[in-house]
Amino acid sequence: MLKKFLLIIILSALTYCYANNFEFPRDLTAIIKLAEKGDTEAQNNLGSIYYNGEGVEQSYLHAFKWYYKASEKGNAIAQYNLGVMYQKGKGIKKSLLKAAEYYRKSADQDYDMAQYNLGLMYEKGYGVKQSYLQAVELYRKAAEQGNVYAQTNLGLMYDNGKGVKKSYSKAVEWYRRAAEQGAAQAQYNLGDMYHLGYGVKQSYSKAVEWYRKAAEQGHDIAQNSLGYMYANGIGVEKSYFKAVEWFRKAAKQGNKASKQNLKILGEKE
Repeated sequence: MLKKFLLIIILSALTYCYANNFEFPRDLTAIIKLAEKGDTEAQNNLGSIYYNGEGVEQSYLHAFKWYYKASEKGNAIAQYNLGVMYQKGKGIKKSLLKAAEYYRKSADQDYDMAQYNLGLMYEKGYGVKQSYLQAVELYRKAAEQGNVYAQTNLGLMYDNGKGVKKSYSKAVEWYRRAAEQGAAQAQYNLGDMYHLGYGVKQSYSKAVEWYRKAAEQGHDIAQNSLGYMYANGIGVEKSYFKAVEWFRKAAKQGNKASKQNLKILGEKE
């Protein structure tokens, strides 16, 4: 059976927030003035400016200061960003408990990235008591808002029967939603389902189609799988050269299976 890999990296990208029907000024002085007057969007944005060092000297301490101010006034994105800082230990002592606390505040306001991150913490038991049921609930909330990471992980929960009754058809449903939005991990997983005939009618050509979409985005496992399909003429015309091409792309990323496949073929990385 082909192995599916859970998307376990919690995103650390910080998000800019813009008020509806309002073009936020890009001038730093204007942003600072608004932040000092208590505008939470400006405070969150100023936190991100300091976090990334955009036009100012990079400072996690200043980033934390402004995120905290916005968070205390209920800004959901700032609460999420504080969660990231506590999880990563950026400018403050690392605390998964605090990270979960701020993710929860943000998630309770329906911010999808916070729901996803908190779901992942429940799945893994990071800063909270491990619970697949809670993880599924949070993934679903974020997935229904179109969050591709949550859609992919919700598909995996159905695929593996964690926190829900195992259902390959439901897994395929959620993988497809994310895959059609361009999520490489979901595209790979959907290709796997077509390859194996789990939850869908088996189709090697469809498997190749989805592996290719993920492989072209640099997904090394999909690249290896696509190389395998070319090497064996499964769902695609057999091609030694294309097999080697895809194995090499994956091998360059450190994919051990592709490195082994190249050795079997007597080819260099």
